[in-house]
Amino acid sequence: MADLFSPMTLMHGPAMKNRFMLAPLTNLQSHPDGTLSDDEFNWLTLRAKGGFGLTMTCAAHVQAVGQGFPGQLGVFGDQHLPGLTRLAAAIKAAGSVSALQMHHAGNRSPKDIVGQPVCPSDDPETGSRGLSTGEVEQLIEDFVSAAVRAEKAGFDGVEIHGAHGYVLAQFLSPEINKRKDRYGGSLENRSRIIFEIIDGVRSRCRKNFQLGLRLSPERFGLKLAEIRDVAQAVMRDGRIDYLDMSLWDVFKEPVEEAFKGRSLMSYFTELERGDVRLGVAGKITTPAIASQMLREGADYVLIGRAAILHHDFAERARDPAFKPVALPVTAEYLANEGLGPAFVKYMSTWPGFVEAA
Repeated sequence: MADLFSPMTLMHGPAMKNRFMLAPLTNLQSHPDGTLSDDEFNWLTLRAKGGFGLTMTCAAHVQAVGQGFPGQLGVFGDQHLPGLTRLAAAIKAAGSVSALQMHHAGNRSPKDIVGQPVCPSDDPETGSRGLSTGEVEQLIEDFVSAAVRAEKAGFDGVEIHGAHGYVLAQFLSPEINKRKDRYGGSLENRSRIIFEIIDGVRSRCRKNFQLGLRLSPERFGLKLAEIRDVAQAVMRDGRIDYLDMSLWDVFKEPVEEAFKGRSLMSYFTELERGDVRLGVAGKITTPAIASQMLREGADYVLIGRAAILHHDFAERARDPAFKPVALPVTAEYLANEGLGPAFVKYMSTWPGFVEAA
């Protein structure tokens, strides 16, 4: 288990004191205008106090029209700065590296929240409207402006959310992205938006500002070979500090028949990464699994459900035999672990997670 507790340096900014990163988790707890609530503040800072090497916010939307769920944290306006500044300071005071995840839901934005959702191309299935070239350029600018805002708030860095079928993953998807301009067609064109956001953040934020990227290699029209190529290009390029691969389950095989026979994770750990750190997420529930992921080539692990169940999972992991509490748990148990009422209610929609009242 020693490797889990060895510090991890990054090319920019402070080192993580261990190999545990809090996964960016939807929690529905912030105010309707995207400003930080006390419940979201408490949930995140308790994890920082619980020993996580890096504490990441939930997905924070960079445009009002990019909101993906109720109670989502926002980073699209200066009205969000007071709460974000308070949060970044508290995470850092607890000895954890602070990161804000930048997000836009695209065609997954609920109409009852945003009105008219937008997408790389017209999408009859969701009723989303395709973005003009000028609007894509504005979207890039809004991601970069969000990073500048996070830097102003005192965060050590940001992560670009390019996974899970949200807007950047929609650009990557040949099924969804039918554009004819420089942001559609070839994989180089479909991934261009991500590289231009990376360029913008690097040029407009301070030299030691950390930058991560989250990708997922399956579902939502994504092709494993293409996501692997994007992952390789972004690591070889060397302008990000860490790549966060969200795999749903670190032990699973790929869904695509041509790639079966080995783990999905192995297609990414075998890539050249230079000085870029590679992390994995997906059902890492015990210290033993976390340690195994490092042995199999990951530099760090992202903890989701286990961090919901134990705010101090990163410290408890010093015991190799530690296993999270058995499910289902009571609402009271989750409240004691720092989840507010909205988050507890959300977790009760996950089958078998919360005991029926």
